[in-house]
Amino acid sequence: MAKNPSLPSPAKKVMSKTEILQDLQIIDQQPGARDRILSIESQFRNRINTHVASLPIGSSRFSKFNTSPFVLMLYTKQKGYHFVSEIEHDILPAKLFSSMETSAGRMVQDVVLPVFGWESVLSSMHSATSVIDARRKDKEFLELATLKSGPRCLNDEMSKDIADDIVSHAEEWAAAAGVDHIEFTYAALYGTPKQSNKKDWHILRNIVATVGNRFVLEYPWNTWKCVFRIRSIKVGVTVRIGADWWSHLGSEMALLEFLVALIRACVIPTVAQSSSVRYQISDLADIVSTRVVPAGYNVSLLQQSQFEWLFFLVRHFCDDLTD
Repeated sequence: MAKNPSLPSPAKKVMSKTEILQDLQIIDQQPGARDRILSIESQFRNRINTHVASLPIGSSRFSKFNTSPFVLMLYTKQKGYHFVSEIEHDILPAKLFSSMETSAGRMVQDVVLPVFGWESVLSSMHSATSVIDARRKDKEFLELATLKSGPRCLNDEMSKDIADDIVSHAEEWAAAAGVDHIEFTYAALYGTPKQSNKKDWHILRNIVATVGNRFVLEYPWNTWKCVFRIRSIKVGVTVRIGADWWSHLGSEMALLEFLVALIRACVIPTVAQSSSVRYQISDLADIVSTRVVPAGYNVSLLQQSQFEWLFFLVRHFCDDLTD
């Protein structure tokens, strides 16, 4: 199938370790940033501890793991296993990852949104607000957002459903907030526009098709935004992926603040690791390398052994990470 000529062609998003370290020094000296980081850290640690305690353990029954027999056999072939006892050791970690993925997005939503002045919206399915995860009221307009974990979460049906929800309920949302202007964001918590499968952009295309050219004020051709009018209500809809969303959520430093808080909540500082570590993932050594950290570099928010975790996490928000 030929590519839609109206699809955006985003440039590669490149981040620099040197600039990240400079920004880290800035937020290390800002009381407001430190307060946000410590609040997120504390709440995340409490929620993670509660969640981990509820995860399946070695004594769980096999029926709880919902494993695919086909995947198990393919993996067995890949590993060259001979006995079920060998693959049993791999099933539990796989289940833990799956269980954590289900709840991690919700944790981010509930913990982080209020810290940056947004409201986390919990609504029932098939309601007027079921597509809304985040809300913030400005003096002149209402900001709304639906949050997804990564840049490839949507399929065609989901894109159409989100577009239909926005068009169908915009007037109701505006009336409830007492405004005539709504700014709606489709947000992916990590990733980059280049990594998107473009199903998110199809939300915008579907909106244009639904409301008709007469009511479109700005078309989404080669951009990530459209604007339309439905009677007296003006509605802007924007796709924001990864770092773009975090900047919109708080500020240019919001992503870094969040990542620092996440590391503090999850990674116990220790002595720096030997430089002779070998990684099976071909580019991982370069990603987590701390050779760019100047001698004597010091911030109170992170310890030296945690810098590699910062670079590891940042790589999920860019297409390339340079020194």
